[in-house]
Amino acid sequence: MRLRVEFTTEPFDLDEAPAHALVAREVIETAELDAVDVGPFGNTAEGGADRVLTAVDALLRKSLQAGATRVSLQVNVIGDGIGEGDR
Repeated sequence: MRLRVEFTTEPFDLDEAPAHALVAREVIETAELDAVDVGPFGNTAEGGADRVLTAVDALLRKSLQAGATRVSLQVNVIGDGIGEGDR
């Protein structure tokens, strides 16, 4: 199964990326996911279910520890990617 995760962390700071946003970006960029797109108002990544769910766990834990007061996320099933990082 392949999943797409979309997320934002708050509070926002339009002048400088807050620590929780930088931590979230690092988690997603180092998680070996496909189609990673990070931006100031939303972030998306796709990959095998195990990798996405592991990344979401780390994202929540680390961004909250770094000062996020809210993490909004959505996870969608986008296909059956058996053999594509589902190990």
